[in-house]
Amino acid sequence: MTIWEKISALLAEGVETLSNWLRTGEPEQQVAFTIGVIALGAKMAKADGVVSQAEITAFKQVFTVRDEELPNVARVFNLAKQDVAGYDAYARRLARLFKAKPEVLETVLDGLFHISKADDVVHPAELEYLHSVAEIFGISDECFSRIKARHLIEDMNPYMVLGIGPEASNIEIKEWYRKLVREIHPDKLVANGMPEEAVDLAGKSLATINAAYDEISRERRL
Repeated sequence: MTIWEKISALLAEGVETLSNWLRTGEPEQQVAFTIGVIALGAKMAKADGVVSQAEITAFKQVFTVRDEELPNVARVFNLAKQDVAGYDAYARRLARLFKAKPEVLETVLDGLFHISKADDVVHPAELEYLHSVAEIFGISDECFSRIKARHLIEDMNPYMVLGIGPEASNIEIKEWYRKLVREIHPDKLVANGMPEEAVDLAGKSLATINAAYDEISRERRL
């Protein structure tokens, strides 16, 4: 059963208010991850005052979705938009579910950044929203800046992408890079509760980190 079929079955049971289910239910982690990203993405898509088609399309790129499963995705997305509960209800539930797995929460934030830049402009309201979600997740300012640097051109400095200063030694850079790769490797994230359908998102992050390290390696002749 795919993650979307599981969510469809859940909705068929009459769970119309997603925040209530996340708050009071005992969700499977992969289902909670998926609904959390959908809900937070839907709430954020309204943060700049309008939900654009580009933002909805970008969300679909975060997950692997077959055409026949798109109605299930759309239903959750629309329920989240209509839900009177604030985004923090979803963010706090995810923070509790993945308290011991911060790399999963960082991947959620990474996915939200991906959605936010869909219309080629990350609005101040969206950045404020993302920073607020990061605070609820317990993500440090340093980690937030590192994730942001993967997505915003003005921040896309290879050292910022890795989250390490240019004054670091070659050995420190190598060790830090290896640590990042271990933390966001798709296999580890799936084992920690991320659905297979979101593996491409982790792969994109890994590719960005690899590219940043390659640039530094050429510069330093590592």
